Amino acid sequence: MAGAESPAEQPIRVMVVDDHPMWRDGVARDLTEAGYEVVATFGEGAQAVRVAAAVRPQVVVLDLHLPDLTGPEVIAGLAETAPQARVLILSASEEQADVLAAVTAGATGYLVKSAGREDFLAAVERTAAGEAVFTPGLAGLVLGEYRRLAAAPTDSSGAGPAPSLTERETEVLRQVAKGLSYKQVAQRLGVSHRTVQNHVQNTLGKLQLHNRVQLTRYAIEQGLDT
Repeated sequence: MAGAESPAEQPIRVMVVDDHPMWRDGVARDLTEAGYEVVATFGEGAQAVRVAAAVRPQVVVLDLHLPDLTGPEVIAGLAETAPQARVLILSASEEQADVLAAVTAGATGYLVKSAGREDFLAAVERTAAGEAVFTPGLAGLVLGEYRRLAAAPTDSSGAGPAPSLTERETEVLRQVAKGLSYKQVAQRLGVSHRTVQNHVQNTLGKLQLHNRVQLTRYAIEQGLDT
């Protein structure tokens, strides 16, 4: 797995939130051994939300079902206290309602706990880079929901002119809307992985969006997934 065992020069800062101590400790240990910086671990969502502003995680690995708050409630709280953090759900549930609730709340990715160690570490790295990461089979579910929402009528009153994207940014956005990873987009367009990341970051800034999940929905709303 390229990159998972040797993160960037500045270690990715990760918070782990799971109410099962043995699982939580195991996840933290795997992250630490792989070179990530585990800045905090918690068994309750409210604690994580309160401390996130101080420890500034780049990625929050979050169990969906906690004793005090639901996953979406934690995601909403983190958006206020640590808006820079991206949330990777790590859950035993593959229920459609759980997946869609997490993504709608703002989770960047969703991985089931049956995933292997290498897949998990790769997912953390990709989440930190802003990629939407899903257990195989769930990505199609999420894209389908985006298409349904995009087809629903919306109130466009007061909407300003659409931001101007370059031809290359539009093409990258088109590939993102099809559910391709950054690596796949880079291979298809014959450019580097870093170039794709730069185009995505520029596009996020122009569109005033915060993550790839929102970017994918925007692209589908614009009909770029065909």
